[in-house]
Amino acid sequence: MIHMAKPQIGEEEKQAVMEVLDSGIIAQGPRVKAFEEGFAEMCGTKFAVATSSGTTALHVALLAHGIGTGDEVITSAFTFIASANSILFTGARPVFVDIDPKTFNLNPDLIEAAITPKTKAIMPVHLYGLACDMDPILRVAEKHNLAIIEDACQSHGAGYKNGKVGSFGTGAFSLYPTKNMTSGEGGMITTNDPVIDEKCRVIRQHGMRRRYYHDELGYNFRMTDIHAAIGLAQLKKLGKFNAQRQANAKMLSENLKGVAVPYIPEGLTHVFHQYTVLVPNGKRDALRTYLQEHGVSSEVYYPVPIHQQSFYVSEYGYKDVLPETEHATLEVLSLPVHVGLSASDLETIVAAVNEFTASN
Repeated sequence: MIHMAKPQIGEEEKQAVMEVLDSGIIAQGPRVKAFEEGFAEMCGTKFAVATSSGTTALHVALLAHGIGTGDEVITSAFTFIASANSILFTGARPVFVDIDPKTFNLNPDLIEAAITPKTKAIMPVHLYGLACDMDPILRVAEKHNLAIIEDACQSHGAGYKNGKVGSFGTGAFSLYPTKNMTSGEGGMITTNDPVIDEKCRVIRQHGMRRRYYHDELGYNFRMTDIHAAIGLAQLKKLGKFNAQRQANAKMLSENLKGVAVPYIPEGLTHVFHQYTVLVPNGKRDALRTYLQEHGVSSEVYYPVPIHQQSFYVSEYGYKDVLPETEHATLEVLSLPVHVGLSASDLETIVAAVNEFTASN
């Protein structure tokens, strides 16, 4: 079976973990600091703050910007639920805006109409490894004095014109094993603002600025040196990993037939956390079954948009109508694109898809 993901853990990661274990400093320590510095350099930001997950990175970033009860944050419903849940954790309310059907990212033309006196931030989600169209989003945010919290959990190293995702506002990344790079579990916040950097560090560690002096409500959202050691080793390989994903995606896009392959706007660098096609005419689920029968895994990211999740409907009363988001859930299908694929694997994927579309 050709799987959807395969974490690339080598001898470098194993040796790095053993060095931490031998050092006796296994909680947050010097490896976390080094990982933060390296990640900030990769993103082109002044600061990075390591956390325990992508979800906690989003949560802390929102809190650092003062988002709380009664506030609203504009975001996408076509993403993993953690994006919106992190807003709920603060007491604020997610306000969903529809997507651009070509990129699957937030449609910037629809944002301004969703702004109310309660709006405090915009959370663009860089989905699948492709940056949102940040220039118009930044213009709206500046006009209305709104914070930008970038959900970059799927887009490590993705580029927008002359910058990297995570450098346009306050970025939040996931380091889960299926991502383009991993620390086992973990997250990272990026920022150029020293005030936000300091707030994130305090919130991450029980609200402490000095040991055992607690100035505010905080959490235990720290990363360990064990996880940071893995992350440091992976960070050194990220460029190579992304280049291989891009090469795999190029091969798929040049050879697949009967499906709409990923669209990449000019000036953007897609890092293909997912390789997501559109399968028209109601045949998506049949193609998925066919692929499974022929040894190829696939996945639907995401079958139910957040505003239609039962919890959001029953507990928060969401009745939004988002036509492009809802249509995408019926046609998107992600195919394997990870670094562990062989040339033979890619040929198998192409053959299976093309055999299905030729006869259906």
